[in-house]
This record gives sequence, structure tokens and C-alpha cells, in this order.
Amino acid sequence: MPSRNRTTTAATAPTDAAAAVNATPVKKAAPRKATAPRKVAAKATAATATTTEAPPAKKAAAKKGAVKKAVQAVEAVAEAAAPAGPDLEQTRRARRILKLLTARYPDPVLELDFESPLQLLVAAVLAAQTLDERVNLVTPVLFAKYPTAADLAAADPAEMEVILQPVGYFRKKTQIVMKLAATLVERHDGEVPTTLDELIELPWVGRKTANMVLGNAFGTPAISVDTHVSRVAHRLAWGPEKDVEQTETDVAALFEQKDWVPVNLLLILHGRRTCHSRKPACGACPLAEECPSAGLAGKGELDPEKARALLK
Repeated sequence: MPSRNRTTTAATAPTDAAAAVNATPVKKAAPRKATAPRKVAAKATAATATTTEAPPAKKAAAKKGAVKKAVQAVEAVAEAAAPAGPDLEQTRRARRILKLLTARYPDPVLELDFESPLQLLVAAVLAAQTLDERVNLVTPVLFAKYPTAADLAAADPAEMEVILQPVGYFRKKTQIVMKLAATLVERHDGEVPTTLDELIELPWVGRKTANMVLGNAFGTPAISVDTHVSRVAHRLAWGPEKDVEQTETDVAALFEQKDWVPVNLLLILHGRRTCHSRKPACGACPLAEECPSAGLAGKGELDPEKARALLK
């Protein structure tokens, strides 16, 4: 029966095809190499390193830039904290005042007589609480009898006291002179030291005396601030009245070093002759137009004739 055979063949064909498919071997995909994950990991690590770490050159540049910024910050803070120096107008005014003082006192000299650094040092110590004129009376006799530091240190105190009587406090000043001389012998072979630090380490020698010796005996630029310099500088608005070191710094900042000693002497002379402590002779003062304290709130003498009578 043909129809049955065709039916049977048709029905079994799919089964045979499936069997054929199942019987055909399937080519399996080759397994991935075991090293592939490591390469991926290595690439990922490299990428991470690239994004998080700069090359050595860039790191060095970044560090250098950070250090530079830190230094600039410190310098800015220091500059802000430092006191401002004199401006151009202040220095010009200072030069005008220097010219006026030089015209008034053309040959300024220290009013203590001396012939050596030792003589000036001792004279300056003796000048405490007395007039320079009195010191100038006794120092020639003193140094004729005791010409060296060793001689002064070995002196008979009673004999020295007799010489120093005119300067007042002669017993105390005898002790001071002998101790000062002994220190010079012990520390400096009897010579006067030439630096500020060494001078102020000597007994009864402060910045004022040390700078006086440096400027006048050794020719070293220095500002010696005594009561006259302090008073005049304050009235000229150059420095505080009762701060010796600040006045020294402020006055020095206004002038060239070569002018420090002359300026110092001129301020001393002006304080002694014209710009007196209690009643300055403002009406006869060459600095009246430049001085912000002219008249001194009624304490200064503004009348020219009366002011001239106050001059010394």
C-alpha cells in the first residue's frame, strides 16, 4: 500500500534528520588562555596608576611649586609684620632738616674731650649726671696720672677720688672706672673693643655709650641716643621719646650711614642749644617750619626776641 509507505517515510524523516544532527560532532570553542585575566588586570592597574600617580618629573615640579608658594606665604607674613620704612617725602624732609642743622652748627663736634678710645670711654662713664664741661676739667689730670687701662685698674682709690670730686658721685665713679679698666685688662688686654656687642658687655656701658665710642673714637657709623637726641627726634616725629633702640633704628633709617655720626652730633647740639626740655626756643629755631611740634602746645617760646634770649 503505497500511501502508507509515503506516510511512513514522511513521518520518519524528521527523526532521521534529528538523529543525523545529533550524530554530527559539534566543534567546541577553544578555551581562553589562562593569562588573559592577568593581562586585563595588568592593564587596569596600569590605567589606575596613570590616573593616580604623576611621572617623577611632574611630581618634582609640583613639590617645587608647593615649596615656592609656602616661602612666598612666609615672606608675605613677614613683610606685613615688619614696620614700614620711611617714604620718599620723609627722607626728603630729613635731608632738609640736616641742611638746616648744618647751617646752624657748621662744625659739630663731641663736647667731651678725648685723645683715645679709652679716654672717651672713661669720660662718657664719668659724664653721667653731670656736665661735659666738668668732665673735661678732670680727665686731663686723670689720664696724666693713669694713662692706660692697667694703670686705672691698679690706682689708689683714695687718690682717684680726689681727682674725680668735681664730677659728683666721685666715690661711686671711682669704683666704676677701676672696675671698667680691670675688665678691659682681663678681657681685651687693656684695649677698648671695637664692636657694639663687646662694648655693651663691659660694666656700666650701655648702647648710648657704646655707640658714642664707635662713632667718635673709631669712625664706625652709629647713632648714640642720649636725652637730647631722644627729645629732638621725638619732637620731629622721627621716633618715640622713651624707646632708645627704636629711636636709634628710626633715625638711622632716614639717613645714609655716612651721615649718622654728624646727624647724631647735630641733634645733641640742637637739643642743648635750642630745643630745650622745658621751654624750647621755637621762635629762634631754624627747624620751625619743618617741625610738627613747633610751639609745643604753648610750652615753646614763639616770640623771636624772647626765643633768642633762650639760646645757649
